[in-house]
Amino acid sequence: MLLFVGLGNPGAKYAQNRHNIGFMAVDAIAADHGFGPWRAKFQGHVSEGVLAGEKIVLLKPATFMNLSGQSVGEAVRFYKLGTSEVTVFHDELDLAPGKLRVKQGGGHAGHNGLRSIQSHLGAEYARVRLGIGHPGHKDRVSHYVLQDFAKADGAWLDDMLRGIADGAPWLAEGKPDRFQNAVAQRMAPARPAKPKPAPEAKPKPGPGPEAGSGSAAPPVAPAAPAEDTRSPFQKLKDRFS
Repeated sequence: MLLFVGLGNPGAKYAQNRHNIGFMAVDAIAADHGFGPWRAKFQGHVSEGVLAGEKIVLLKPATFMNLSGQSVGEAVRFYKLGTSEVTVFHDELDLAPGKLRVKQGGGHAGHNGLRSIQSHLGAEYARVRLGIGHPGHKDRVSHYVLQDFAKADGAWLDDMLRGIADGAPWLAEGKPDRFQNAVAQRMAPARPAKPKPAPEAKPKPGPGPEAGSGSAAPPVAPAAPAEDTRSPFQKLKDRFS
């Protein structure tokens, strides 16, 4: 069994925030793979299903981002999971919008949700880092992550979430490279093959060359023999003369 955690803040006010892309990711997996309904549990909401033959519990903590570890820690203890069986989907300022990377272990890089989880679990859980870009200055970060995605972000965001749903079974099988490839294919689909050029039409045979063109003229049929108008007596006379 595996626990996939999406990070975000609860409530309609935050639903479309950049900080909530982790919630969006697990919602996409649940919808695309027929997971069960979301229900309140572990100070959050859970949905259960199966990916690649593996039971998966999706968790969206309802504790607000800074206390996410309380919800995650409770779920891990209940299911008696090891840290290696936990994967956290979260927004990543240090990746360009639409970029995605899977990472095992490491620091929290100032992300308050990860900081809280590490205080309960340690650092050796997997992370799916979902790029949202950086506002350019650290003083603008708090405002930036709590803003809704811009309309211009709609296309790449939809492709990324579809790619996450496509690749989720690979993640469940412990094949992060294939998971990343599935997302990449959604983000940059293969270009259609160029159509083959139509074969050149063969020229139709035309009339023969005209006289005076420098080519040999076609042969002329021999003229029919002239009609013999002699009388029988004249023919006999001519025969023995």
